Amino acid sequence: MAIIKKKIWPEFFEKVLSGTKKFELRLADFAVAENDTLVLMEWNPATKKYTGRTIEKRVGSVLKFDLNTFGQKEEIEKHGLYVISLD
Repeated sequence: MAIIKKKIWPEFFEKVLSGTKKFELRLADFAVAENDTLVLMEWNPATKKYTGRTIEKRVGSVLKFDLNTFGQKEEIEKHGLYVISLD
């Protein structure tokens, strides 16, 4: 089980902290697996500094795909994607 540290902007940090945001959408440029620990470090983009606040979350399921996994690259580029949390 790995410990993975990532920046998170204040508005998203607050949503994770309050429990209303129960997902992360990230560029798949690092290894991550179920039961890893994701350490989210609040980053202020205006000051370009960390605030010092962190949250640790256990990674549940991980879904990785590219834009054409489902044969819809053009549609995704046109409309974008949703990430939908299921409670």
